[in-house]
Amino acid sequence: MVSRETPGPAPDLPAWLDERRPALVAFADLLADVGVTRGLIGPREVPRLWERHLLNCAVVADPDVGLLAPGTRVADVGSGAGLPGLVWAIVRPDIDVVLIEPLLRRSTFLSEAITALGLERNTHVLRGRAEDVTREAAWRPVDVATARAVAPLDRLIGWTIPLLRPGGHLLALKGSSAEEELERARPIARAAGLVDLRVVVVGIGVVEPPTRVITGVRGAAQ
Repeated sequence: MVSRETPGPAPDLPAWLDERRPALVAFADLLADVGVTRGLIGPREVPRLWERHLLNCAVVADPDVGLLAPGTRVADVGSGAGLPGLVWAIVRPDIDVVLIEPLLRRSTFLSEAITALGLERNTHVLRGRAEDVTREAAWRPVDVATARAVAPLDRLIGWTIPLLRPGGHLLALKGSSAEEELERARPIARAAGLVDLRVVVVGIGVVEPPTRVITGVRGAAQ
């Protein structure tokens, strides 16, 4: 039996998130309940869901940050519990999100969460591995590919770049060692045609620590 923790009340949110508070609270409750019992997150993560997970993802989608333009089509690779993909779909109903997840229990959770949260209009699940989905006839390249806590950047590049249209952006959510990880992966990124690589720090004053995002643009492979 998994002990039932509670995510606690929603903290003060930036003004741009005010309208999305009920949906974020509903998602937090879902993660704290079904997310734990199905093994998508650990019980110890529940008391820090807001700071460590929900807000960590949400601040990247802040319209003022400019990383996700209106109408952007996003692929979330290895979506797992829906971080960041479901959070972005909640806080930015003006974008479309494809949640790519190979494991059945996780993809089932994601589909159920989409229904429970009323996100059917702008979100859907694609069960499979990122390296396989581009072979499907129905696949359309996306504007943004993202991932969080999936793999080191040198491996992540190979999974995400083929998903992008030329000029599309990689947004990889990383921790405090983002700069070092980026430097190690530069030769692989260059060979894959990923240009304009940098680390963007977002959420200062909203979440602690702020979120670090490695960004790059798909150009031409060398």
